[in-house]
Amino acid sequence: MHGVLLLDKPLGLSSNDALQKAKRLYRAEKAGHTGTLDPLATGLLPLCFGAATKFSQVSLDADKRYLATLALGVTTTTADGEGAVIERREVDVTRAQIEAACAQFVGAMRQVPPMHSALKRDGKALYEYARAGIEVEREARSVTIHGIAVIGGEHDTWTLDVRCSKGTYIRTLAEDIGKALGCGAHLSALRRTGSGALTLEGARTLDQLAAMSDAERDLALMDADALLADWPLVRLDTDDAGRFLSGVRRRTALPDAPHVRVYGPEPGAFLGGGHIAAGELISTRLLSPVEVQGLLDTKEVKAATP
Repeated sequence: MHGVLLLDKPLGLSSNDALQKAKRLYRAEKAGHTGTLDPLATGLLPLCFGAATKFSQVSLDADKRYLATLALGVTTTTADGEGAVIERREVDVTRAQIEAACAQFVGAMRQVPPMHSALKRDGKALYEYARAGIEVEREARSVTIHGIAVIGGEHDTWTLDVRCSKGTYIRTLAEDIGKALGCGAHLSALRRTGSGALTLEGARTLDQLAAMSDAERDLALMDADALLADWPLVRLDTDDAGRFLSGVRRRTALPDAPHVRVYGPEPGAFLGGGHIAAGELISTRLLSPVEVQGLLDTKEVKAATP
């Protein structure tokens, strides 16, 4: 079983629980997700099976996109709707004021991870400390907000389209926007709509997957190289493909590139990832010959499925 599943994660389920449910449906031996979504969040959770797990870091490191719904006038202990209310304030803001407040946070910034997060400290998630009433010191992280667009709303409820770097805490962003407006805010809903080049288009829910036949579920999988779709493609002949899989550097006239996806001569013969520097193609993440053949077999099975 090799491939990438675009899962539309439901509300109330952790990323790992969603992964385990999908893994059982596919009867997969090896699987992993590509970035944690809190139980209160829904939306895009790319899952990797088999050989695709070797490239999950690509999606983990990718920029993200969210639809975030802010509830103005109420601050909570967790910066979301699950926490206890700390303060309530009157709300009297216009769309222009919302847009001006959001604009303050576009660009590079330092963000302190919230206590109610899955970030680990001494082997325990921060939310475990928080539930025990313990607050630990957290180091601020560098993140980048590429853009915030006000999608709609009125009075005390507004929805934002947020494009950001990995590791950005949207709950913290919602809280900061509330402070900038002077009325406070918390995150009442969150939906991830993008991860790198991947979007919710074609994503399946767990209920949809459960209702499918085995063949239909297999067809729902994207190819194992889907996470690298926006990398330049390099195709090698049989001899060079064998050397590449052995980790041998190859001379090339291709321009330097920090990331490339490499294929053998057969259609769909994905070999792995690499980079080009000073006229050499250098491997960075290789598939085994067994995995390469497994991908080819998977393609043949999908092509033969009516």
